[in-house]
Amino acid sequence: MFGTIRKRRTALAALGAVVSLASTALMAAAGGSWASDANAAAAFACRVDYSAHDWGSGFGANVTIANVGSSAVTGWTLTYSYAGNQTLRQGWSGVWSQTGKQVTVTNASWNGTIPAKGSVSTGANFSYGGSNAKPTDFAVNGAPCTGTDPTTTTTTTTTTTTTTTTTTTPPGDGPAPELRVSGNELVTADGEPYRLLGVSRSSGEFACVQGKGMWDGGPVDQASVDAMKTWNIHAVRIPLNEECWLGVYGTPGGATYQQAVKDYVDLLVANGLNVILDLHWTWGAYTNSPDWHCKDEHAVCQKPAPDAKYAPQFWTGVANAFKGNDAVVFDLFNEPYPEMPAEWDKTLGWQCWRDGGTCAGIPYEVAGMQDLVDAVRATGATNVLMLGGLEWANDMREWLTHKPVDPQDNIAASWHAYSFNACATETCWDAQIAPLAQQVPIVLGEFGQDNCAFDYMQRLVDWADAHHISYLAWTWNPWGCSTGAVLIKDWSGTPEPGVGEGLKAHLLSVEP
Repeated sequence: MFGTIRKRRTALAALGAVVSLASTALMAAAGGSWASDANAAAAFACRVDYSAHDWGSGFGANVTIANVGSSAVTGWTLTYSYAGNQTLRQGWSGVWSQTGKQVTVTNASWNGTIPAKGSVSTGANFSYGGSNAKPTDFAVNGAPCTGTDPTTTTTTTTTTTTTTTTTTTPPGDGPAPELRVSGNELVTADGEPYRLLGVSRSSGEFACVQGKGMWDGGPVDQASVDAMKTWNIHAVRIPLNEECWLGVYGTPGGATYQQAVKDYVDLLVANGLNVILDLHWTWGAYTNSPDWHCKDEHAVCQKPAPDAKYAPQFWTGVANAFKGNDAVVFDLFNEPYPEMPAEWDKTLGWQCWRDGGTCAGIPYEVAGMQDLVDAVRATGATNVLMLGGLEWANDMREWLTHKPVDPQDNIAASWHAYSFNACATETCWDAQIAPLAQQVPIVLGEFGQDNCAFDYMQRLVDWADAHHISYLAWTWNPWGCSTGAVLIKDWSGTPEPGVGEGLKAHLLSVEP
């Protein structure tokens, strides 16, 4: 989380029904913009996913164009039509226009290329009155698409159009999928795109150093997992404490703590839920910190950067415990903010983030992200790694430039977006996050708002859906929602009004 005083994120207000449509249709231009008459676009295997968040007099449309072929394509123009009086108001992540009932969307300058097995997303707001039927005539550059290469089609078949209602599928009894990075997406072992959609389950980071046992008195049994599955939760992020894992401070610690984590992870994975293990609280004497920051050297709070003393040891141990189980993802450090002790010098901050060592304003030796990547890979573990950016993982602008070297090429970006963060609007997300999402998978490792409503979070998950971004809300703990960030009233999964009800409704409307 954000730090001692900045914590207690929030959650969600009333969420309108989201209609998810996985329809097929599409083609994108190869070798130039659709605006160019000189080049005819090559056909390719593609898929269109359309969803709409409807609030009665208007709605937000989210459209994802997936390239399911083996070659990248460049340049696309999407067209489709509404049957009613839907009227375009504002679009993003593309150039939107409307003539009569037909809507046209042309790629932006930064998202014209769709990688093989990758996708691009775009969205817009509309007003309307009366009915709001979903469109069915999606095409790209004038040609429909069926999910297979149109150039191989040799027969024409006339079929009767049918309407299919898509329903979500809660995790089943089978194990969670093993994941890897492919282009800008997480994919399963079969190469199918997959998103980590779910919640954080806090307490593993603090209970052991606060005399509260292992999981703060909360259950980690089958019934608690079944409660998560009723929300259509497919992924759980578990914050951890490095000193408890290593057995140098806190109780339980060492082997007892490690076994408790292993048992919970095994239970979740066996139930079809992916797990993200997050290094949350770390060692580090930070006596010259601001008054709002805790100054204890032990792992009893959030520190600005991982320490070289214990963090590499922690990840060596975790990687050895879970290597061979690629359903588990490693979030290397919760919320870095090394630029703050350096007087908000982002250049020094990004250097410290990647390279570690002696960093301005931080009294202890820092382990850089490259050090932590190396510690994991030295064990032979191939798990997906998540790396958060600066400013409590909210600033991602130089992430790609400073991305560490990974021999597995298996790194995703971890982004946190709360309503009180600097980057908390669609304008900022379009400018700073969307371009990154075209290059690497993004996992919204934490998100929330500073009250118990869902309005900010609704906008955020709609935007994330449109950009095929994973997300995990803070937090699945029944602490009472007074200032936000609490999703449930009890361990059986009764949702908190607003935040919990909104997130539950949304998760039940989407698929990973």
